[in-house]
Amino acid sequence: MSLPAELSDRTLARLTDALSLAVTADTSLTSPMAPRPVGRLRVLRGEPADRVDKVVTVSLVVPTIGLDSHMIFAFTPADSAVPHFTLDSVRSSEYHAMHLDLIPRVELATHLDYLDTTHLPLTPLLEAAWEIDGVSPAAVGPRQRAMMSPWMVVARATEDAFTRLGATVDAYLDHWLALADKGVTAEGDLAARDRANRANLFSPEVDPVWHQVTRLLGADQAERVRGELLS
Repeated sequence: MSLPAELSDRTLARLTDALSLAVTADTSLTSPMAPRPVGRLRVLRGEPADRVDKVVTVSLVVPTIGLDSHMIFAFTPADSAVPHFTLDSVRSSEYHAMHLDLIPRVELATHLDYLDTTHLPLTPLLEAAWEIDGVSPAAVGPRQRAMMSPWMVVARATEDAFTRLGATVDAYLDHWLALADKGVTAEGDLAARDRANRANLFSPEVDPVWHQVTRLLGADQAERVRGELLS
């Protein structure tokens, strides 16, 4: 098992234990590039559902093109102010990569108390991650960054550096689980903002990875994956 797959499985296991998750959908993803399934789309839900709406995982593994990608998105309920948790761990033919973040449910610039609760405690973790030898910024433009938080770790890494980033993932998840347990309050139409933000976050016009996913899986399967992340 690759390092990204191991990290993703370990993180999902922690989420499953903490949130009492159970798989409610498990779909194989196929591609004309390979005779066997190249991926897996899973949806997990917890009981009670007050801490998490659902967890969506997407794995895509195609050795012939050097792709080994594992994404986890833990979505909080529509009326919750607790950020969404996301981890994307990847190995390509040239490097390892990671995207780790707590996606805000309100505008941070106008909700300072919220920022201080949900994201400020991550600052030393973020700073330490960028100090790891072998970690470098990934090529993500400012338009795409606007849908995330300033505390996201979006990086390329050597194999050793990627392994060391596992501690950062654990610490971010610890903080997120604590927020999910105690709850976070914020004013505003949280559900409407979340719908709008997710529409942009998972838009092919914003994130070009969706064009690659469509080439790999075909339009129907790519839209099924995207639809699960949007809904």
